[in-house]
Amino acid sequence: MANEKMMRLAADTVRLLSADAIQKAKSGHPGMPMGCADFAFDLWFNHMKHNPKNPAWLGRDRFVLSAGHGSMLLYSLLHLFGYGLPMDELKQFRQWDSKTPGHPEFGHTTGVEVTTGPLGTGFASGVGMAVASKYTAAVCGLEGTGLLDSKIYIISGDGCMMEGITHEAASFAGHQKLDNIVVFYDSNMISIEGSTEIAFTEDVAKRFEAYNWRVIKCANANDYAQVDAALTEARKSDGRPTLIIGSTTIGFGAPNKAGKASSHGEPLGIEELAAAKKALGFPEQDFYVPQEVRDMIDARVAELEKEAAAWDVKFQQFVEANPDKAALLSKMMNRETPANLLEELIAAAPVEKPVATRASSGTILQKAASLVPALYGGAADLAPSTKTDLKGVPFFSPENRAGRNFHFGVRELGMGFIANGMALYGAAIAYSSTFFVFSDFMKPAIRLAALQKLPVIYVFTHDSFFVGEDGPTHEPVEQLAMLRSIPGMTVIRPAEAIECAHAWNHAITANAPVALILTRQDLRPLCECTRKKVQLDKGAYVVSCEEGFEYLLIGTGSELNLALDTAEELRKMGKKVRVVSMPSWELFLKQDKAYRDSVLPPECRKRVSIEAGSTFGWEKFVGDEGLAIGLDHFGASAPYKVLTEKFGFTVPAVIEKMKAHFKF
Repeated sequence: MANEKMMRLAADTVRLLSADAIQKAKSGHPGMPMGCADFAFDLWFNHMKHNPKNPAWLGRDRFVLSAGHGSMLLYSLLHLFGYGLPMDELKQFRQWDSKTPGHPEFGHTTGVEVTTGPLGTGFASGVGMAVASKYTAAVCGLEGTGLLDSKIYIISGDGCMMEGITHEAASFAGHQKLDNIVVFYDSNMISIEGSTEIAFTEDVAKRFEAYNWRVIKCANANDYAQVDAALTEARKSDGRPTLIIGSTTIGFGAPNKAGKASSHGEPLGIEELAAAKKALGFPEQDFYVPQEVRDMIDARVAELEKEAAAWDVKFQQFVEANPDKAALLSKMMNRETPANLLEELIAAAPVEKPVATRASSGTILQKAASLVPALYGGAADLAPSTKTDLKGVPFFSPENRAGRNFHFGVRELGMGFIANGMALYGAAIAYSSTFFVFSDFMKPAIRLAALQKLPVIYVFTHDSFFVGEDGPTHEPVEQLAMLRSIPGMTVIRPAEAIECAHAWNHAITANAPVALILTRQDLRPLCECTRKKVQLDKGAYVVSCEEGFEYLLIGTGSELNLALDTAEELRKMGKKVRVVSMPSWELFLKQDKAYRDSVLPPECRKRVSIEAGSTFGWEKFVGDEGLAIGLDHFGASAPYKVLTEKFGFTVPAVIEKMKAHFKF
């Protein structure tokens, strides 16, 4: 254990490395790293289980910087503890192609556990990590062994506490008694506009106590002894998640800007930085690390390596004594899927009669879960409607951490980020579900899942105005366009059960998020001869065609049946038609030009898309001369069969629109 003087010197080193990098970049947030340096360094040095020589070590605690604007705090720690982040990278803070971007990015910088920046999102993702840690330990027989009792340490700021996402996630965590969470609330009472009192006067301690959290108050979190005492207490579980409210001084160490909003979101300035170095007893040299600090940290890293090695020995003993549980853990960590997964899912698909794709999905999910141990999740209080409960297995709870079903409650945004955290933990293909219109609540989580390339599956049901009586508030129109606009997102709208099986296969094996868009109403299955033609992995394929076709109809989801029925009527009128199913724009656009042209030949310009949603973007496929049939206005409250007539989603209505557009 280092003495208090050395701990302060090390914390000051973190402060000034952060301030130097921000000053060199002429951009960044020095106040938070300078204020939180004492807590963060003590955590990393004395309390957190980690192994810088093996950043992906399974036995490690997780560190989440929810206040991601303070990224230089994390980068300074990664540099000092030997995570392979050289000083030159600190000097390239916020510059092109550096390992030190403005906010921490998962997969970009070694040691960064989660992409953070949008405030509160790291907090909620950390809750998901805590869930995954508990679940993985329970199902793999590691509960009580001390091998997988990791803590999730989170640093949050005033902004995180203001954002609604922390309310949802904290409520869930308290209800679930996730005692492996320790949140440090950096209560410096300063935001960009000034004192937090201009907008934020609630009693955070009382709020978290109401959520069933243990609250520890640290009156001066710039004092090593007080910080260390708080962390020592926090590590001892009392059966609840823990919030440490640490009163810090933003910009601590800066003589003229400490405690002021001016230190929040801009460099200290050359003169103030020099004054801070003088006040802290450091030389004027930029990016200076005292040798005694390096020596102290190097010695501690050597100890951490030994602790990890001892864990490895104990873990190997567990593996040898419990081969079945070890094999299960390996399957989960590697997200293993059987080679014949698609064939198994197709065999499970209900094709005997018309079935809603939400129901097909539910049946297929049961089979998928039996084959893929890493697949688990739940719904935002809508599992009976989204068909996402796994049959015959319990729900995750404080009494049963091996429960594979999850009650997320009416917390769509929280659910989204908890699922992200489950995937980030590394042993889950997480799924979440709700009505499609409520994807609006989840957009920030979906965007960050795409940014981080997380294997998260979104089961969105009740996918169009066919919801009917619930009316326009519950009838998605523009949500397909919203999801399709997210880079790295794959959106799949299957037309029936076999496409649904293919969709689940793709979602489970993908290395990025996938949204399954499913119907409430029953859909006619493809005929047996057509089922073999399904090529969902290519995004679009020909379902029905005749030689010399003049018209090309593209249907997605529930509108594929309408396209096929319309084609039959057109053929009776002497027209030659091709029908294409396009369940996924993204997968189709990934195909080479030869395949895309084979499905949508450039010479055929009489193209029609039919989709019960916004027509935004369909010009990419129907072209300037084509016709996009959709819904570019909000829905209405009425039985869905009435809406089908009123909104023109019938064969006669489609043909009339085609006659008017193509003049036949």
